[in-house]
Amino acid sequence: MRVGTILSPQLRQQMKLAPQVIQSIEILQLPMLALVEHVQQELIDNPVLEEVTDDEKNEPKTEEQTTLDEEIAESNNDETPQEDEEFKKLREMADDWGDFYSQTSIKRGDSVDERDRKQEALENTAAKSISIQDYLLGQLSIMEVEDSLTEICENIIYNINDNGYLAHPLEEVVESMETPVSMEQANKALEIIQNMDPPGVGAKDLKECLILQLDERDPDYNIAKELISNYLEEVELKKYKLIAKKLGDNLELIKKVIEFIKTLNPKPGSLFSSEQIPYVTPEVRVDCVDGKYEVTLIGDHNLPRIYISPFYKDVLNGKGYDLNTRRYIRKKIESARWLIDAIEQRKSTLYKVAVKIVEMQEKFFEEGILALRTLKMQDVADAVGIHVSTVSRAIAHKYMQSPKGIFEMKFLFTGGFMNADGDMETWEATRQKLSKIVNGEDKSSPLSDEEIAAKLRAMGSDIARRTVTKYRRSMKIPSSRRRKEED
Repeated sequence: MRVGTILSPQLRQQMKLAPQVIQSIEILQLPMLALVEHVQQELIDNPVLEEVTDDEKNEPKTEEQTTLDEEIAESNNDETPQEDEEFKKLREMADDWGDFYSQTSIKRGDSVDERDRKQEALENTAAKSISIQDYLLGQLSIMEVEDSLTEICENIIYNINDNGYLAHPLEEVVESMETPVSMEQANKALEIIQNMDPPGVGAKDLKECLILQLDERDPDYNIAKELISNYLEEVELKKYKLIAKKLGDNLELIKKVIEFIKTLNPKPGSLFSSEQIPYVTPEVRVDCVDGKYEVTLIGDHNLPRIYISPFYKDVLNGKGYDLNTRRYIRKKIESARWLIDAIEQRKSTLYKVAVKIVEMQEKFFEEGILALRTLKMQDVADAVGIHVSTVSRAIAHKYMQSPKGIFEMKFLFTGGFMNADGDMETWEATRQKLSKIVNGEDKSSPLSDEEIAAKLRAMGSDIARRTVTKYRRSMKIPSSRRRKEED
């Protein structure tokens, strides 16, 4: 049997995106903070890109800055006609490059250029949150604690989780220490930590956490401690009469103490969560001017204003630079041009999509969530004349500031159903109705899911009981049994 290789040509069609198209897609879907980082990185990587400084913004541009000299047309003899033509195209682009950021932005009346941008950025940057462990160690460092207990306290602190609880049994913490420690010393160290701020920190479970937050000087201390220690389940089920009967106390006093217990923090460490909270920067602002809603792009005032350095015109002229250098610079200029074009296209697309969304959701901005209409991305795509995937990328992680508050733009796209009046009603509007019904019910006899569904049907929202249950759970509304309050 003979083994060999055979050349077998095949003809097939395959779609490939050009690099500049891929870049435009990536930039379109970036939120503003990520775009700022991307542009700053490009300023580092691409030598032909420069940022407009505060001093340069108000200076008139010279002829040298706005156009590439006519000398580019007289290329060196070592350039081929094709290369000369490419340099000529770059020269023709120079007017756009120079004037790119001098054009009036889509936004109106923005005087932010007059401010100190660096100072503004510092003032509006959220400080890094401190962890619960760092906070406790800071308190320990200024306390007068015996040297023999300091190391134990530090080990216990490092075993406290983000909720403020002791993550492992105290015995295991003691066993993990290199220096032998007695349980008596460990308990003393734990008591020191439990007396620190925030109240309730270092507890082993929920009951101990709540009890640690009680004040022994409070006249109702004993009742509150008893309720937490032995009647938490009955408190959750709101069996106030049963609790009062077992304790032999007045019902009003029991209710008063329970209301106080509800103010205690079950997760004292949550105030020092290490989780990074996303910083929201609205990119679109909606204002009502003379009864009409105007859309303004506001998110790009922190975006570095970039241009292509006029210095590299000499490189393109070929004065003192070899062919390989000029080819490298030409490639970098093309990359810079793609970036500038992609940013401008992003602004244009986001503006057109935002205008159409506001137009289609005008009642929402006038009346609120109950007036939110069902809207699909395909509807906006058809109206603007772009692909639905472009709409999806344009609104991804983008926020809109409006008279009704700040919303993620994706929030304005929602499904729904046909109500009894023959109109389309959004699921969000139905959830608002459900919340209103629950808030207005008689707490001594709360409505079942079937009764809520009946009330919704009377309001024109014909949905099944299981849908009410699903919405109630997603909104973290307890069942009727847990919502019941005894008189």
